[in-house]
Amino acid sequence: MPSSRLILTLVGCALSSAAFAAVPVPKPPSIDARAYVLIDFQSGRVLAADKAEAQMEPASITKLMTGYVVFRALKEKRLSLSDNVVISEHAWKAEGSRTFAQVGTQIPVDVLIKGMIVQSGNDATIALAEKVGGTEDGFVQMMNTYAADLGLKNSHFNDSSGLPGPTHYMSAHDIASLSRVLIRDYPDEYKWYSLREFEYGGIKQQNRNGLLARDPTVDGIKTGHTESAGYCLASSAKRGDTRLISVVLGTKSFKAREDASAALLNYGFTFFETVKVKGAGDVILKPEVYKGETDRVTIVPANDVWVTIGRGSAASLKTTATVKEPVVAPIKAGQALGELTISDGKDVIARVPLVAQAAVPEGGWWTRMADGISLWMR
Repeated sequence: MPSSRLILTLVGCALSSAAFAAVPVPKPPSIDARAYVLIDFQSGRVLAADKAEAQMEPASITKLMTGYVVFRALKEKRLSLSDNVVISEHAWKAEGSRTFAQVGTQIPVDVLIKGMIVQSGNDATIALAEKVGGTEDGFVQMMNTYAADLGLKNSHFNDSSGLPGPTHYMSAHDIASLSRVLIRDYPDEYKWYSLREFEYGGIKQQNRNGLLARDPTVDGIKTGHTESAGYCLASSAKRGDTRLISVVLGTKSFKAREDASAALLNYGFTFFETVKVKGAGDVILKPEVYKGETDRVTIVPANDVWVTIGRGSAASLKTTATVKEPVVAPIKAGQALGELTISDGKDVIARVPLVAQAAVPEGGWWTRMADGISLWMR
């Protein structure tokens, strides 16, 4: 059967920011870190990076993956915030940062989560891992399985808390991608990452993420430090409709990781903006349908289409909708029938599937026969 492609191109996208002149985008700031990355939350576009795919020690940023596994268990009803966890000797003996949970005591899951996030407590982290995975080793296997499922190609874990090890690593980009998933899929749990302090057992500890105090738009995410990993920080901030995520690995001090993160975030917010080009329900095309109960199908984006561009450069955006023809019934709701691409005049910066808004069943025998002849004659 012959085929062709129906292409519709729209220039400018009718975005409100198109009225403003584009702002020249300079190079990213100089960052004194072993690796870093800055991405936009909505689009995932990388705005600045250096050695972002390199496998490096994440230290306690590992606990973002631990948090993901725990949050997933909560979502799937395999765990409850009110469940009590008995602190094992293994958790009690944890090295490094601690929540000071005593062996044999029973502590609710929500308290342990705060201890893991705010105090970076390795004891609280291991206790959660044992609760969800049976043993910490079992939990680590879950961490690695889920990391692979999420496409974190440069991540591997040996423990739940982030102790140094030759095969325990993450890349800056993987950390940013995981952070994006946490913010998107677990908004209620993500709020814990903005807590400035947490007290347990009469011991009050401050969140080590100093950006929470320096910048009111910052609402997370996680610090990390070992002698071999250096000082690390994953941060996120939201200003207006734009949220950015920065990751810096291997800086020389607390202040250096905060200054580097602040510089990246300020660079992104100053020179870039995130705009919604199309909504998931926006009608893009209504191509002809052969052998269908109706003669047209409404095609919409599979999801909202966000792009991150240089501030004021929306007028240069070009949207192209492509549908492979002929379109033949039966068609299922949500079936992919084409693609929407967005370019900035030089490069394609986003691709989104175009899908059928509603199903189109096969028509009667006469429609199928007549359309079959029409297809043969194309």
